Amino acid sequence: MLRIQEIATKIGIRQKELIPYGKYKAKVDIDIFNRVGKREDGKLILVTTINPTFEGEGKTTITIGLAQALAKLGKKVCLAIREPSIGPVMGIKGGGTGGGRSQVMPAEDINLHFTGDMHAVSIAHNLLSALLDNHIFHGDAFHIDPRYIVWPRVIDMSDRNLRNVVVGLGGPKDGVPHQDRFSITAASEIMAILCLSQSMKELKERLSKIIVAYSYDEKPITASQLNAVGAMAALLKDAIKPNLVQTTEHVPAFVHGGPFANIAHGTSSLIATKLGLKLADYFVTEAGFGTDLGAEKFFNIVCRYGIKPSVVVLVVSLKALKWHGGMDLEDAKKGKKSLKALKKGLKNLEKHIENIQLFGLPLVITLNKFPNDGDEEIEVVEKFAEKLGLPFAVAEVYSRGGEGGIELAGKIVDTLYNQKPKFRFLYELDMSVKEKIETIARKIYGAGKIVYSLTAEDDLRIINKLELHTLPICMAKTPYSLSDDSSLRGKPEGFKITIKEIRISAGAGFLVPITGKITTMPGLPAKPAAEKIDVDEKGRIIGIE
Repeated sequence: MLRIQEIATKIGIRQKELIPYGKYKAKVDIDIFNRVGKREDGKLILVTTINPTFEGEGKTTITIGLAQALAKLGKKVCLAIREPSIGPVMGIKGGGTGGGRSQVMPAEDINLHFTGDMHAVSIAHNLLSALLDNHIFHGDAFHIDPRYIVWPRVIDMSDRNLRNVVVGLGGPKDGVPHQDRFSITAASEIMAILCLSQSMKELKERLSKIIVAYSYDEKPITASQLNAVGAMAALLKDAIKPNLVQTTEHVPAFVHGGPFANIAHGTSSLIATKLGLKLADYFVTEAGFGTDLGAEKFFNIVCRYGIKPSVVVLVVSLKALKWHGGMDLEDAKKGKKSLKALKKGLKNLEKHIENIQLFGLPLVITLNKFPNDGDEEIEVVEKFAEKLGLPFAVAEVYSRGGEGGIELAGKIVDTLYNQKPKFRFLYELDMSVKEKIETIARKIYGAGKIVYSLTAEDDLRIINKLELHTLPICMAKTPYSLSDDSSLRGKPEGFKITIKEIRISAGAGFLVPITGKITTMPGLPAKPAAEKIDVDEKGRIIGIE
């Protein structure tokens, strides 16, 4: 690794704007916008994917590898990805820093405690929980209805036992008993607020709007009313500053913010994105999971803050395509050949292509090549792309780094010069909440029917009463299917979407419909990744993959 000061110099960050965290990590002072804020934006390249398998399809690796490839072509480039959550690192996913020769470094630091942003979000969130319970304990001046306390606690770990808990047991001195729940830190509204705020002033304004509970006469109780905003902002004063690191080939990379795309909006911070666009001619970023989740939210939520993608990279893998075509996942991972399953799985890719085109954006399909992928099957995907008139590239950035992404980088540059984006939103904000939800469900997912529970209908009533109906929608849905049922692979059609409840994230500025069996607190798998992690005799962390 190069010292972080050298990395900063590559994209014009001055030393006085850098706040080093050791030799290889640093935060960037957001006052830098006073100097670079009026510059013309570079080209925004968004990386997304089809519905992935449970192990992911290498979207982060492609994001990093593409940036490295553009650098090899002599382009001034930087990238931004989300900060990994320790829950998935220890659970089903493993590391979230890319792989092979296309990683952000120092990988172990980034995957674990990094610069402390995740912990800052957790503590700020739980401070608000503590202040709320403390207010109730000391007399409850707002007459809070304990059945309508909507602010959970959070922890940055997958722990299904914390989904539903009871707090305040033990007697009068130990609090007021009530049911509670935990979410994972990435699902915290404060994480979304951090990622969508562009200044400390805006951060505090958003924090003040957080709704934590309702009184018996249905009046919302906010963080501002609990006098929590100042202390929460103090805990987040460094977390709002973007983190600068480097890739394996020394390309500057921002790793900042970590909302999941299945239960939150799924992109790195707006500050990192806007700064990257001011500092580089080509800026590469990712949206979590597929076009039905992270990309849709990037377009309909993040892009309302004055940014527009120039081109989209749609990542596919033979493994995922065959899985969507009905093949057992273990067979797909081993590289078992099946043209029948592959061709059937192309229907899933077809729908994700349609989704991107709904927003008026050009795209490039890239196949993330694994070692056991055969040329015959790759050719099937390439011919499918050719038939649709879409550029296609095979990427081998895991094994070859930037060199393995040269074909993809060339196709991206060619697309940028020859196709102009005609970006448009999927829905207007003045549509009703149901109209917005149903537009997403029908046009992006392919649903035939949308059903609302009694709880969701009551949530809609409160949303309209509070005049929050003009907020955009942030759907919480399984990432493994276009539907809200993870077992429906490929391109299901005419299925039913069930809206269980609609949570209000007034500070973040969106509404969160909860669909199907989705939960904001994941559980660990039968064999967690944590079982393979260790520290060797020299103090090096091993086993994070």
